[in-house]
Amino acid sequence: MNGIYILLTILLYFGMLLLIARLTGRHSDNDAFFRGNRRSPWYIVSFGMIGASLSGVTFVSVPGMVRGIDMTYMQTCFGFFIGYLVIAHVLLPLYYKLNLTSIYTYLGDRIGKHAYKTGASFFLLSKLIGAAARLYLVCLILQHYVFDAFHIPFAATVAGIVILIWLYTRRSGIRTIVWTDSLQTLCLLLALGLILYEVSGQLDLDFPGLVHTIRENEHSRIFVFDDWHSKQNFFKQFFSGIFITIVMTGLDQDMMQKNLSCKNLREAQKNMYCYGISFVPVNFLFLSLGILLLLFASQLNILLPAAGDEILPLFAAEGRLGFAVLIFFTIGIIAAAFSSADSALTALTTSFCIDIAGISHLSGKEAERRRKIVHFCISVLFIGIILLFKAVNNKSVIDAIYTIASYTYGPLLGLFVFGLFTQMRPRDRFVPYIAIASPLLCYATDRLVSTSTGYQFGYEMLMFNGFLTFMGLTCLSIKTKNYGNTQCRICSK
Repeated sequence: MNGIYILLTILLYFGMLLLIARLTGRHSDNDAFFRGNRRSPWYIVSFGMIGASLSGVTFVSVPGMVRGIDMTYMQTCFGFFIGYLVIAHVLLPLYYKLNLTSIYTYLGDRIGKHAYKTGASFFLLSKLIGAAARLYLVCLILQHYVFDAFHIPFAATVAGIVILIWLYTRRSGIRTIVWTDSLQTLCLLLALGLILYEVSGQLDLDFPGLVHTIRENEHSRIFVFDDWHSKQNFFKQFFSGIFITIVMTGLDQDMMQKNLSCKNLREAQKNMYCYGISFVPVNFLFLSLGILLLLFASQLNILLPAAGDEILPLFAAEGRLGFAVLIFFTIGIIAAAFSSADSALTALTTSFCIDIAGISHLSGKEAERRRKIVHFCISVLFIGIILLFKAVNNKSVIDAIYTIASYTYGPLLGLFVFGLFTQMRPRDRFVPYIAIASPLLCYATDRLVSTSTGYQFGYEMLMFNGFLTFMGLTCLSIKTKNYGNTQCRICSK
């Protein structure tokens, strides 16, 4: 019976998304798809980006983290906020000054064609893997709690969800997503609030009791200063959080495409401030929920699953917290999954069309036709990547995403830092080799250090990867006072 309710909820929710797509899709063209005609209200963009950043992974995985690493994930979240400030005052001014549609166009102007194609290619690879990992988790949950009962294969579940996303993004792209993300964020936050309320009620906790219970719980530890070998060491987590934000938001076409749909730089910066501030308390609430679920399981002697990703679904999707939580959990996880996947699909289409296929020089109708073909083909590829991820993934999804990002976003970090803060031009034809060699060296270093010293690299591998790319570019560079067609946009403001 629960499967029927969940299926009906999905269909109703999808109907709402199609309605929004229809209302925002009138008189659409490529500019509407890529940049929303630069008319998006900043507060709508900011609110919607919360849901896009959290995704289904956060909704399901973060509460389950508490059992293994307490609330130390908050150290990374504090670093996130500093990273958002860097984006607002370093990267956004550059992007708006150059009037970019794809942010990787900067690399072609500053360094050269090979650097441009390399940066865009690393983004395409990173986003395909990361978005597939996020949607994979949601598909698994829906498959287990809904579609297995109807004997629907997992491949059909994945294909169905991606097709639904393709349907409401194919016309207006980012102009539609700005508004659908806001709806999805609202649903996600309402689901979180209701689940917290229901779990607190089951534990007979009023608000003061709730605060006291969380604060005194053995899993309430946030800071780790005394263990340098631990992946949860504060300095590792904090500085990794800063750089994760810079690369996974500031150097990511997906997240920046929404910012670049704002009317001007000032509004885009307002968006980044509000979005960055709100990210910290929302993640704290998810971690607090994790503590409450552990207490609830202890009281009822419920055997928890080994995977942390399965703890929240165990309580919500099986109806242990009531029918209302079942419905809102479904809406929340679908909203989180769609808000992440729809923007990823749009950004992948944008980057491939502009950076790889180069459709900007084509006539309006021909460019739009090719954009629609690319959008469909990437949707099909997206399905394939999700199925491949299912075959090879065997650890916490959120950790897998950041581990992958440490290797694939590192070269992007090195390329942009080199372009922004040096007065050198590298030999462009060697840039792809440097970008490929850096992650390989990182992996070899990680294995060697772990085997010989026992030291475990955490997300700081991202910084090391970017550093190797930066040094490789430096070694193959010639110092010059100008960059051919451009100067350092930050220094010359």
